[in-house]
Amino acid sequence: MTNIAEVSLQLEPANFKRAAFLQSASAIENAPADLGSEVAFAGRSNSGKSSAINTLTGNGKLARTSRTPGRTQLINFFTLSDNQRLVDLPGYGYAKVPLKLKNEWNRQLERYLQNRQTLRGLVLLMDVRHPLNDQDQQMIAWAVSADMPVHILLTKADKFKRGPAQAALLAVRGRLTTYGDLVTVQLFSSLKRTGIESLEATLQRWLTDESVIAENVEDDSDH
Repeated sequence: MTNIAEVSLQLEPANFKRAAFLQSASAIENAPADLGSEVAFAGRSNSGKSSAINTLTGNGKLARTSRTPGRTQLINFFTLSDNQRLVDLPGYGYAKVPLKLKNEWNRQLERYLQNRQTLRGLVLLMDVRHPLNDQDQQMIAWAVSADMPVHILLTKADKFKRGPAQAALLAVRGRLTTYGDLVTVQLFSSLKRTGIESLEATLQRWLTDESVIAENVEDDSDH
């Protein structure tokens, strides 16, 4: 059996400024090899997802907003290093998308969240003024059923003054208490860069999770 103590479990911190486009995939079968660590970003078409990714990476053109929201049903992968990736899932909830297309994308989303072995966590973006709609709650349910941690960004927090913003944060937290520590919430503003440090800390924790490597070493030693 392999001695885990002999294996280096140290992972380099993710450098978000090094993010670069890797590929797009129409389904999980077309995704990059299921190796390393990924963090996925999801949210409604108007949740500010692209802006958040661009603010995080310091690249205003990395995640591009479609001229026709909800039409581009592709999963976009961005590399941070040889074994770390960010994943941009297509926005959902756009009213003009045909029902058949919505149902197909919902199926792909569920399969990705529940079957992708390298997925370490889901960043779920919601407009602070309109949080926890039905699709948001469905995304949380899919992730939690796979024991996947979810970190919610209540975006566009600059639209509120501090008091109302904090009240909205507490209200959302109150509705998610049944999930315990598996679902966390914070305020975020791409415009003001509010909450960027908290987001980075969560992503670093997920992308440098040494316990995942230890589990893989144990699995390999059993064969």
